[in-house]
Amino acid sequence: MSKTEPWPTLSGAGALRLGMGRERVIVTGAGGWLGLATLEMLHALLGEAIHDRVVCFGSHERTLRLRGGLELTQRPLAAMAELPAKPSLLLHLAFLTQEKARTLSPEAYAAANWTISLQVMTALDRVGVQKVFLASSGAAYVADDPKAARTKRLYGALKKEDEDRFIGWAEDGGGRLVIARIFNLAGPYINKRASYALACFIADVLADRAIEISASHRVYRSYVAVEELMSVSLGALTAEPSGIVRFDTAGAAVLEIDGVAHAVADTLAPRLAVRRVAMTRDLPDRYVGDAAAYNALRDALGVRPVDLPEQIRQTAAFMAEWPEEEALA
Repeated sequence: MSKTEPWPTLSGAGALRLGMGRERVIVTGAGGWLGLATLEMLHALLGEAIHDRVVCFGSHERTLRLRGGLELTQRPLAAMAELPAKPSLLLHLAFLTQEKARTLSPEAYAAANWTISLQVMTALDRVGVQKVFLASSGAAYVADDPKAARTKRLYGALKKEDEDRFIGWAEDGGGRLVIARIFNLAGPYINKRASYALACFIADVLADRAIEISASHRVYRSYVAVEELMSVSLGALTAEPSGIVRFDTAGAAVLEIDGVAHAVADTLAPRLAVRRVAMTRDLPDRYVGDAAAYNALRDALGVRPVDLPEQIRQTAAFMAEWPEEEALA
């Protein structure tokens, strides 16, 4: 599977402009799912020039190893302020996930994310950042929703605060800011696989067992490929020298989780059974973005849409090739 499925690539106007440009690209949170996938696509776009144009930062110094043998050095985030001043784009992907919110106290979780924001905000103007892509979350919409889980509210509230900080930077200094409120993603370098239904379903297929749905209530999701997200984001980021753009991610269709499970089975193993626990709860879980606005932006930027079967194949190819512990080693 992994040998035949093509790897994701950037498309559209943003890929063209970035490939022809000379700006430095700074990636924070480079060792996470979105960071590693983005680095792989930047390598495909820039070739060996990635070593001259792209700088990676994360929680600590380490070597990032990607498919195809690419190795890049990740520096500690605090070292970002030491970069020489140079016209730069920042892809800000660093943030402690909801999983951390479940293991840390609310105070410790908030403090850790505030520290990340402070380190980045302090460095922006000093190192020459002119444009910022901020990876936010659909959870920002439920920050004040009493029906949402406590950790999701906290995560969403901190994401909203992060958005406001960067909006202030763009408004005060005339910079370019693109904010994506990310809902459901698919694609290579997926991590924390037990947390994502799509990854769990694919894992069932790879283990040649029936796909199990544990949700006892209606769950609605809509998936976007990481390559599509980053192509749209880079397109919007490079379109203008200043101004603020904010969008939701949204796939071509909203599916109940049973439909997602059957899409995985139909794409990878049509004869595999799909089983679900009894439906015992009435409250639906709908976590999807504004599709009309997202599709209009994607099409205007000339980005190639990636349908759900292709998303499933790309994700499965990566999961089959890279055990999770190796993906983040």
